[in-house]
Amino acid sequence: MEFETIYKTYWERIFRLCMGFVNNYDIAQDLAQETFIIVWQQLETFRNESGIGTWIFRIASNNCLRQIEKERRFLKSDLPNHLTEEKQASIEPQIQFLYKCIAELAETDRIIISLELEDVKQAEIAKIVGLSEANVRVKIYRIKEKLTQKFKENGQQ
Repeated sequence: MEFETIYKTYWERIFRLCMGFVNNYDIAQDLAQETFIIVWQQLETFRNESGIGTWIFRIASNNCLRQIEKERRFLKSDLPNHLTEEKQASIEPQIQFLYKCIAELAETDRIIISLELEDVKQAEIAKIVGLSEANVRVKIYRIKEKLTQKFKENGQQ
């Protein structure tokens, strides 16, 4: 598969996956770009042992997890007090709330629900996260229950 085709096919899905991890538009864009740089650099080494989408989602997930690890090492209190986080105004409030809720989940749950929202097959999700398909199904059900509860508590429909 040609890189340009891969990029056009997967860009939006990878960006949304990154948003689910970091809940920050600019950082998600950077992570998606970094993912495609890695894909471009490593495309010749892709061995077709899994689907190309599975491979790309695994790269994106690993990239996001590295970003989260970096953030943990950086103390937020080191930032100047007068800085405020700017939100992307064009994203609907319910979608923003969904990203916020997903970002609060455990790392594995974030990966699983973000991939599920991208219509990645559960068998592929299982390969990406290294769990059984049955375990992934149970986790998806429980994650959806948690998210539904958060929406109810927040008065969202």
